[in-house]
Amino acid sequence: MANPAGYTNALIVGAGSGLSASLARRFAQEGLRVALAARTIEKLAPVLEETGAQAFACDATEPNAVAALFASLDQAGLRPDLVVYNAGQRVRGRIEELDPASVAAVLASCAYGGFLVAQQAARRMLPARFGAIALTGASASVKGYPQSSPFAMGKFALRGLAQSLARELSPQGIHVVHVVIDGAIRNPGRVEPADAPDSMLDPEAIAATYWHILCQPRSAWSWEIELRPWVERF
Repeated sequence: MANPAGYTNALIVGAGSGLSASLARRFAQEGLRVALAARTIEKLAPVLEETGAQAFACDATEPNAVAALFASLDQAGLRPDLVVYNAGQRVRGRIEELDPASVAAVLASCAYGGFLVAQQAARRMLPARFGAIALTGASASVKGYPQSSPFAMGKFALRGLAQSLARELSPQGIHVVHVVIDGAIRNPGRVEPADAPDSMLDPEAIAATYWHILCQPRSAWSWEIELRPWVERF
């Protein structure tokens, strides 16, 4: 199946059973070959079986591991022209009580890993002047919450990376997108109460929006979009 943007291979970094699985399903339905990267790939068995995707073990915060991931994709004939960075972690706590090492790990996962993945992706996309890089953000990308400073720092940094890359790479044919997920995402172990239907974001709906943005004509590219459930108060 040909897709309107002409993508062939997709890579999702930070893959799991939630949004990443929905993205994998959507990309596979659109005819792309899909690769999933995660620290632990055993958990990916169901989505691999469903989509035919291939799994690669990778710690996205380690430069050598990310370089090895992309080298493996090259060797497997899966060099991606569509890359989604969906990794991240958080730690909560009062500023005077936070463990510095834990904070550093959050910053590495939320932001530094995004840089490492985007760098390897850009090196491969620039010669053809074609491709797309999508970075998954959060409410914390634009608004800091109390006792959540590590996550806010990481997501603010990821948004800054996306904005800078969009200005740098878009004129060279590479579409960079930052998606702000402003709300809780529904997943197999986390659903909204019966008296509050659609109060959580449906990952399949989020995946549909990713695909729509990534297929935009280049004369009218979006670099950022916010997604939130209809019941949220602004």
